[in-house]
This record gives sequence, C-alpha cells and structure tokens, in this order.
Amino acid sequence: MSEKIRVLLNEEEVDKRIQEVADKINQDYAGRHIHLICVLKGGVFFMCELAKRITVPVSLDFMSVSSYGSDTKSSGVVKIVKDLDESLAGKDVLVVEDIVDSGRTLSYLLQILRDRKPASVRLCTLLDKPERRVVPVSVDYTCFEIPDEFVVGFGLDYAQKYRNLPYIGVVEFTEDDKE
Repeated sequence: MSEKIRVLLNEEEVDKRIQEVADKINQDYAGRHIHLICVLKGGVFFMCELAKRITVPVSLDFMSVSSYGSDTKSSGVVKIVKDLDESLAGKDVLVVEDIVDSGRTLSYLLQILRDRKPASVRLCTLLDKPERRVVPVSVDYTCFEIPDEFVVGFGLDYAQKYRNLPYIGVVEFTEDDKE
C-alpha cells in the first residue's frame, strides 16, 4: 500500500485565509495581550504563520497532547506529552490547533486550561471537520471547514510524514502494482 497526496487547499488559499482570521483576532483583541498556546506538533506551522500576522501583543507557549499515535483516526485516549511552561492565571488565552475533528482531545484540553483560571479561553483552528464531532467543542476562529477526509500538510502528518507540505492535501491510499 502506498499513498498519494491530492491538493485540497493550495498555499495561496491557506495564506489568504490565515490573514483574514488574524485580522478578525486583531479586532477582537484590540488593546489586549494574547497568550497563544500552540498544540504541538501539528499546530506549530499554523501558529507561526498566524502570530506573524497578529498586531496586538502576543506571548507564546506550547503543549503537546496526543490521541492519534501513528493511526489515521483518534484513539480517544488523550495524554499530555508536554505541559505549559507558564501560568495562565488572568491571561487571555487563544489555543491554536491544526485540526478539530472528533473533539475528544480539544474538549479535554480546554477543560484543563479553564481550570487554570485564565481571564478567557478561545480556540482557533486551521481546519475543522464538524461532521466528525463526537464531543461538542466550540471553535471561535476557523480558517477552513473541510470534509471528512484524512489531510496532511501545513503541520499535519501521517505517521510523521508530510508536515512540511506548504498546502493542505488529502492522503489517498493506493495498491502497489505487482509485476
């Protein structure tokens, strides 16, 4: 079995939409400081591009939460691999995620963050698959709502491959030809 990548959203579409979302965040947080929390590893590409376009003061922190392993579907088992370095008390927190699908991971993570007493917690995602939602999650800023296909690129991976693609692609599995 081998895989092929079909372009779903090209680099120009992704860049343009990130700017539009950043503009909305700049309006909503005018006069305030945002503490961005990147959900590693996939979210780092998106957060870097988003942060470059945010004009209000920003600080950054990173958290790694896993529920996939090397599979294409969420296992439903969530574990914190790397916790935050800073306290969230009194901060306006914006969680930056690569993709929201089942909602299991984000629901768990958002509850943990709210328990740490920030002034506010909002969620920004590059991609949203609402039809896959098993647990309700409110997404405040979405770049793209996409169909239920397994996507890679712009930080998203399949077994640690394809994160570096500058676009969003769909993984299509093909049978290897035998001679």
